[in-house]
Amino acid sequence: MNSRLRAVAVVLLVWAVIYLPALGSIAIKGEEGRRILPAIRMLATGDYLVPRVGSNPYFRKPPLVNWLVAASFQFFGVRNEWTARLPSALAVLAVGIAFVTVARAALGPRGSIIAALIWMTSIGMIEKGRLIEIEALYISLCGLAIIFWLSFWVQKKSPWLIWLPAFVFLGFGLLAKGPTQLVFFYAIVLAVLWHAKDWRPLVHPAHFAGLAIMLGIAAAWAIPFLHSTTTQVAMDKWSNQFTGRLSGIDFNFFGWIQNIPRGLVYFLPWVLLFPFVRFSKFHDQAQRRLARGLAWGIAVPFVGVNLVPGAVARYSMPVIVPASWLLAMAYAGNALQWPRMWARSDRDWTRIVAVFAALGIAIGASGYPMAAVVLRNRQQVKRAAAEINSLVPANERLYAVNPDYQPVFFYIRVPLEYVNHVKDLPVDARYFLVRTENEAEASTTPKWAPFRAHPVARVRDYSKRELVLFKVAP
Repeated sequence: MNSRLRAVAVVLLVWAVIYLPALGSIAIKGEEGRRILPAIRMLATGDYLVPRVGSNPYFRKPPLVNWLVAASFQFFGVRNEWTARLPSALAVLAVGIAFVTVARAALGPRGSIIAALIWMTSIGMIEKGRLIEIEALYISLCGLAIIFWLSFWVQKKSPWLIWLPAFVFLGFGLLAKGPTQLVFFYAIVLAVLWHAKDWRPLVHPAHFAGLAIMLGIAAAWAIPFLHSTTTQVAMDKWSNQFTGRLSGIDFNFFGWIQNIPRGLVYFLPWVLLFPFVRFSKFHDQAQRRLARGLAWGIAVPFVGVNLVPGAVARYSMPVIVPASWLLAMAYAGNALQWPRMWARSDRDWTRIVAVFAALGIAIGASGYPMAAVVLRNRQQVKRAAAEINSLVPANERLYAVNPDYQPVFFYIRVPLEYVNHVKDLPVDARYFLVRTENEAEASTTPKWAPFRAHPVARVRDYSKRELVLFKVAP
């Protein structure tokens, strides 16, 4: 028990050093606003069923990440970048703790803590775990499902214990991103069972009960969601998300051919150890079969997903968890071997693992704080918000007309309301924002006669999209 607690303490310490420094020092960027702004809207309206970006429903992704951001804001009572990003960091921590607790009996004390360190110090997880995007959450949920399934299967536990916990995590994974995770989960399951020459777990009632639990978790949100919005529009959006990836809409050949190299970069520096894994060096046949099954379960979906025309490299990141398991198995089982021509001692692997782990810790502990200092004066979103905040009095309400996705709204201090058209603005509105295509209508509308709306500022966010701030005055 003391050994297990020490392992958990080590994971907590390493996680805190990597993922917490400067977590909230860089302005929100990329897709982060699509996870944060719907959460703010949910807290303001009490509508947790339909995520909204601006004035429009957001159908492309399920709302689990929005719920977690809203819960973080509510729990801490503070709305900032740190509380927004914390759910991603906690998801990474959950997998690390699962390795040293749930997987401990299967990997052994040494293997389980090495697996946790590999997971937490991989370049891809350091990047995604410090951003409030979907990847960290969905990769972690898929990873937890794989860890629970593998751990209990290796220990020959009851089929109900093998399947049901894994499908609980997969159910929440459906609420995070959708069914893509099943490709990676079943790739591991099928490859491991194939090498074990035992297909019976697939037809056990526990497997089908697990599937029902997974679908039930997703349906608990999806059914009321479809009843509360336009069902056909939602179904079309979901269908287009899936078929668009397969059909290669907006296909970019030069980006596509870089998918596999970029996918390997996400697992640096640990991917460098794979060429030295020797399956024949595992001590018993069961370990060799498991290792080969994991290798196939990692390689096939990694290559297959990256070759899909509309895919990008981050889609293959769920393989990081089984890859961490396999490398930890190889290290703990002395199955890493130098080529004969190199004449090096196998004891050098301990030094290499220590160096790789230290590299990840250094990147998190110092790299991100340094980046925050360098980027302090380059954060366009914050500058745009500061200009708006300086012009809109604190006692006024700001309206945004069909703004679409604008991260700048996260930093607006005054109360913010969304409307779909200029004609929907209330007659007592004094400050409002429009996109440039609505500027002419805003300037000429007689809604406020004898007053009229005057443009007082133009701001650009990081993507150089322009918003025009209007003030209604004589």
